[in-house]
Amino acid sequence: MKYFFLADGWTVGRVWEFGGLWNEHSWRRKPEIKRINLCLLEQGEKLWLYQVEEAVLMVEVFPTAPPSAEGAKTIGQVVLKRLITADQAIDRLAASEPTV
Repeated sequence: MKYFFLADGWTVGRVWEFGGLWNEHSWRRKPEIKRINLCLLEQGEKLWLYQVEEAVLMVEVFPTAPPSAEGAKTIGQVVLKRLITADQAIDRLAASEPTV
């Protein structure tokens, strides 16, 4: 399995596997992406841990709400190319600020 952290207010868009964009017709299913009930606090923002299956190479993420006038500098979308291992996720969680 592979992992990544994603902030509240962001969601997963397109998913890539080794052959290109994930094709639900070829795979006969959606990619396995599961939010784990663990988060870390980084600069006052909650980052939730997500688990993806090994076949996933990259994921695109984007904000769920349109940017407000105040947050107009928000990035429109991001492609996460570097998914992390379970050990790296545990290290990040252990080093994070304690949450309640």
